[in-house]
Amino acid sequence: MSDLVIDVHAHLWTHAYLDCLTAAGIDWTDMYYQLGATDSQADLDARFELMDRAGIDRQILSSAPLAPHLPDEPAAVAAARQVNDEYAELIATHPDRFLAFASLPLPHMDAALEELARALDDLSFVGVAVTTDILGKTLSDSIFQDLLGELDRRGGVLYVHPAGQDARSGLITGRPMRWSVGAPIEDTIALADLLVQGIPARYPRMRIVGSHLGGALPMVLPRMDAQQPWESPDTPESPSQGARRMWFDTVAHDNRPALRAAADVLGADRLVLGTDFPFQPGAEFLTATANVRDELSASQADDVLSGNATRLFNSRMSNNCKKQE
Repeated sequence: MSDLVIDVHAHLWTHAYLDCLTAAGIDWTDMYYQLGATDSQADLDARFELMDRAGIDRQILSSAPLAPHLPDEPAAVAAARQVNDEYAELIATHPDRFLAFASLPLPHMDAALEELARALDDLSFVGVAVTTDILGKTLSDSIFQDLLGELDRRGGVLYVHPAGQDARSGLITGRPMRWSVGAPIEDTIALADLLVQGIPARYPRMRIVGSHLGGALPMVLPRMDAQQPWESPDTPESPSQGARRMWFDTVAHDNRPALRAAADVLGADRLVLGTDFPFQPGAEFLTATANVRDELSASQADDVLSGNATRLFNSRMSNNCKKQE
């Protein structure tokens, strides 16, 4: 038996889920109907063919950035249950292709904890996906401490994806760079905030996975370490020590130097394969695995493509992460 290649950063949105969000007042769903990432048979066939060409066995699905983070609690609960039930059905139909991160009806904590338990215990999802901010609140906000505490108690995975909200910055809003520049800035700010607030140290059993190589973290971590003693003296450990408690997906949009920098600064043992499907289409999708094999050592590449994810998700994946000969 050989290890499965696991893609931890992949999206799928059914038309029914997009309709649900639109009805709840989300006014930026239009393009998602056209991306080729629905549950239609044609979309699934094209996805599986591309996965096969890239040598990817399974994808972990997440709804972010279209997470059910809505101000209206009943609407948020309905949307979260819908997308989680849809993912559960997809996993049941294609158990050799899909796993899933749960979506939660945040910021409504009691409802979110109830849906967390259902998704992890009843639906056997491998973790939870949230956005870099939730209706303007950071993940380190005290409103989310019960969620972080429950994930810590469970030893659960928290996957953090950009919100697509321009980092709440007037310097980005209204300019054509929401996803090209705004998204990695959101990654950087959200993950840096977790580090300076000491979240990885305070919740050591919770496993945090950041998107897109952690944004600019590979570049700014040494600067954060140098300035932490006077800028954030209450942080319980250096930012680089906190980052060593976290994991990061390899989505880099064919930027090989960035992948090498992340392996050098964050550690190849903290990287897990991500493709950002469907946002890295066609040939660019294929580079997601090819670049890992070309730029890292053979043992590092094997860990990034398979071993690190198997260890990260441990018992939730271990029974399903070996190919049967």
